[in-house]
Amino acid sequence: MEPVTLTTERLVLRAPDTSDVDAITEACQDPEIQRWTTVPSPYARSDAEEFVRLVGGWWAEGSETVWALRVDGALVGMIGLHDIAAHRAGGRAELGFWVTAAARGRGYVVEAARAVIDWGFTELGLARIEWRAVAGNVASAKAARSLGFRYEGLLRQAFASGDRREDSWVAGLLSTDDRTRVGWPVLD
Repeated sequence: MEPVTLTTERLVLRAPDTSDVDAITEACQDPEIQRWTTVPSPYARSDAEEFVRLVGGWWAEGSETVWALRVDGALVGMIGLHDIAAHRAGGRAELGFWVTAAARGRGYVVEAARAVIDWGFTELGLARIEWRAVAGNVASAKAARSLGFRYEGLLRQAFASGDRREDSWVAGLLSTDDRTRVGWPVLD
């Protein structure tokens, strides 16, 4: 599959490339990104170079679709559909994202995720998109809830990154769901 560019009211989403390496490296120095995601810690420029290389391969094989979020040309985050699994009755994927410290609280993740979710359901024919996060990542959970994901539970020790394992929250969104925000026991 070829990379696709998506646009929203404020954002341009395109596959990251070598011109993004320095911005990705800088963003991934943020302890919050390292705490809540699977990026390596410490994060080196070579990690960003490898990530950009991998993204091209993921798009080509159709296993993952990753976009850099840009506002007025500046990188403000990353979003993707991961672990894409095809099925004749409609596939599934996992939504993942991070946003730079300076861009937090502006609604960029939700805006980008709406476009990515719509694209996944329409263009990939997905039946289900999952969201997972380290238990306690309230900001990510609030974004998922506002997108209409339904909280499905706690997965014990399901998050693994480097040498750590932690519990993770999981939620799902079906292509047939109404995307109205619903209650979540971990947030309400």
